Amino acid sequence: MLSVLMLAACGSKDGSNSSSGSNSGKNSLEAIKEKDKIVFGVKNDTRLFGLKDPKTGNIEGFDIDIAKEITKIILGDESKAEFKEVTSKTRIPMLQKGDIDAIVATMTITEERKKEVDFSDVYFEAGQALLVKKGSPIKSIDNIKKGTKVLAVKGSTSAINIREKAPDATVLEFENYAEAFTALKAGQGDTLTTDNAILYGMVDEDPSYQVVGDIFTDEPYGIAAKKDSPELVKAINDALKEMKDNGKYDEIYKKWIKTSN
Repeated sequence: MLSVLMLAACGSKDGSNSSSGSNSGKNSLEAIKEKDKIVFGVKNDTRLFGLKDPKTGNIEGFDIDIAKEITKIILGDESKAEFKEVTSKTRIPMLQKGDIDAIVATMTITEERKKEVDFSDVYFEAGQALLVKKGSPIKSIDNIKKGTKVLAVKGSTSAINIREKAPDATVLEFENYAEAFTALKAGQGDTLTTDNAILYGMVDEDPSYQVVGDIFTDEPYGIAAKKDSPELVKAINDALKEMKDNGKYDEIYKKWIKTSN
C-alpha cells in the first residue's frame, strides 16, 4: 500500500508539473502567440469606450477598437481578440490571476498601480470632471461644499481624487458607471465624477445632463499587463506607435470620442 501511495503521489506531482508547465519558461508575449489569441479585460458599461450592445451582445467603443487593432498587429487578425468584462475594482485581480492578458479599460496610470502591473505608453489623455443635471447650481469643483453628495465608482482614482479636492463632500461609491449614473438620475446625489471622456458618453446617452467646469486632474490612460512583462508591453507600445503613424489611431479617436455637451 505504501508503494502504491508513493507512486500515486509521484504521478500527481509529475502531472501537476506537466500541466502548469505548459507555458513554463515562456514570457507573456510568447504565451499569447502560442494560444493565438489575446484576452483583454474591458468595461461593458462605459459608453464610447466599452459598452455592450443589448441587441447584438457585442462590446463596442474606443477601447475595444484599440484592442482589436493591437491584436491585428501582433497576431495578424483582429478576430483573435477576446474580451472579458472587468470593473475598476476587478481588473487588476483578474489580470494577476491570469483570467486576462491585458487591461484596456479607461485605466489611469498611477505610481501606486505601477507596483502591481506594467503599463504601456499613454494611449489616451483624460481628466477628471463633474457631471450634473442641466440647471444644477454646481458649475465647477469650487461649488462642491459640505453636504454635497458626489457619486463615484469603487476602485477608481476618481473616488480618491474627489476626497482630496473636496474633503467636505459626501462621496457615495458604486460598483460601476451604469449604477452611478442611474443613482444620479434617481436623485441620490448632486453630481457624478469621473474622467471627462466617460462623462461625455453619459451626456451622449442622456442630453439632459452636462459636463461642467474645467478638468481638475490629469488622467493618462495606459494598457496594463502583468508585472514583469517587458516583451508584451513593448509589443503593445510598438502597435500603438504603428497605429499613430499610419493614421488608424486618429480614425478610431474621431469615430468614438465626442467632447461637445
